[in-house]
Amino acid sequence: MASILDTLRRVAGGPARPAVAVQAEQKSSRVGPLIALQGQGRPLWSPRDYAGLAREGYARNPIVFRAVRMVCEAAASVPLLLYEDDRELTVHPLLDLIARPNPHECGRDLIEGVLGHLLVSGNAYVERVDIDGVPRELYRLRPDRMKLVPGPDGWPEAYEYSVNGRSVRFAVDGEAPSPILHLKQFHPLDDQYGFAPIEAAQVSLDVHNQASAWAKALLDNSARPSGALVYQAKDGGNLSDEQFSRLKKELEDGFQGASNAGRPLLLEGGLDWKAMGYSPKDMDFIEAKREAAREIALAFGVPPMLLGIPGDNTYSNYAEANRAFWRLTVLPLVARTTEALTGWLGPAFGARLRLGWDVDAIEALADERSALWKRLGEATFLDEDEKRLAVGYSPRGASAGRIPTDAVP
Repeated sequence: MASILDTLRRVAGGPARPAVAVQAEQKSSRVGPLIALQGQGRPLWSPRDYAGLAREGYARNPIVFRAVRMVCEAAASVPLLLYEDDRELTVHPLLDLIARPNPHECGRDLIEGVLGHLLVSGNAYVERVDIDGVPRELYRLRPDRMKLVPGPDGWPEAYEYSVNGRSVRFAVDGEAPSPILHLKQFHPLDDQYGFAPIEAAQVSLDVHNQASAWAKALLDNSARPSGALVYQAKDGGNLSDEQFSRLKKELEDGFQGASNAGRPLLLEGGLDWKAMGYSPKDMDFIEAKREAAREIALAFGVPPMLLGIPGDNTYSNYAEANRAFWRLTVLPLVARTTEALTGWLGPAFGARLRLGWDVDAIEALADERSALWKRLGEATFLDEDEKRLAVGYSPRGASAGRIPTDAVP
């Protein structure tokens, strides 16, 4: 493969370099070096403020918190299966590793935390600890502490993890398995980092948070919109400094705060109350907050009905909304996670392994499976082995077990 320098010489009409020993051609993207030049081989920090998104979203907004928890807990609850070609394996070191990835977490905790990072930041990182070339432990790493170092081909040549001024560098060798698994959501404007769902809902998130803050401030200020006391003296004079201070103190002590809501305001001669600002009715306060909540739920792929948001009639009942949640949000996330883990961990065990999941164990999809079994039971044009294949089980004459999930209709 000719170098970039030779290509430039030919374009300019000049002679190419003298021929040298031809090396084996390697497959690579032609635009990879351009991506690498953008970073100049330096660490690239994620352009988003992960801490700010986590605080304003997950830690402060109940809709974001519940949506993230629902997706992560649902995905982590799906039992994982292991296949060698089309044969299910019930005992294997890879299954043991996933069930107990490190001494401090179980498999569900690890997957739940990794997917939580993925939803809040758009990126998730897992560290792999090998002994004699075989993965023994897995650890999840915080996205805000990780930075990526692009190599000459545009792909990462290292990851740097920094905590309190101290850094650990994970070198990425193209021939050896990467010590870091980087999961990321699709980002249309970034070559290295993913896009967080919470970013797409950031405007709605601000509206929802500010609406709650406004309601709280309104309660703290006598449950009334802001207003002003206007002094209208007959002689056209103003309040003295002593009168002004006394009036202000009386208002703060006797009329401000939720405990004083509804308490009548006694005005002395020359004072008049003038309301300022819009009332909650004028601002359509409640509906604006609900609409913001619906948009946040939409960004995370959670039907608003499952979050208790009123006014959403997209689904006729809760069970239908729950099935849509599993089919459209949870299972695609499980699929991409198992595929990433398969490609990252599987080759280390020297076998054609693949991870799948147990559809039969998902309670929300039980009605679908029951309907499928009923239809197959009534299908007289299929023999028993064909019916077993249709529901994900091997034929009776083959090895016992289930076939890979993606082979099930």
